[in-house]
Amino acid sequence: QVQLVESGGGLVQAGGSLRLSCAASGNIFSINIMGWYRQAPGKQRELVARITSSGITNYEDSAKGRFTISRDNAKNTVYLQMNSLKPEDTAVYYCNFQVVGRVYWGQGTQVTVSS
Repeated sequence: QVQLVESGGGLVQAGGSLRLSCAASGNIFSINIMGWYRQAPGKQRELVARITSSGITNYEDSAKGRFTISRDNAKNTVYLQMNSLKPEDTAVYYCNFQVVGRVYWGQGTQVTVSS
């Protein structure tokens, strides 16, 4: 059974940084897209960043220039480096792996940015 385990969330002051990690265990191969989503209270879950198997990245507009997504295929791990954090970044962050015919989600990690 495939399991995605997230880590790195926590409390940080505005302007600070956090680095999220998400590692998959189990029988999973050829991950096409790795991504990070977030959901704030009362809002829909939104895509924050994604990275393809070839390394092409895409970011939500507010994350551009502040967040960096990367992946380590050998470790089946995706990272999200978050700099210059703002209170509006406060949310539960979920990693997402897409393979042919399947999608997997992490358990979520809370990121809280205080002003």
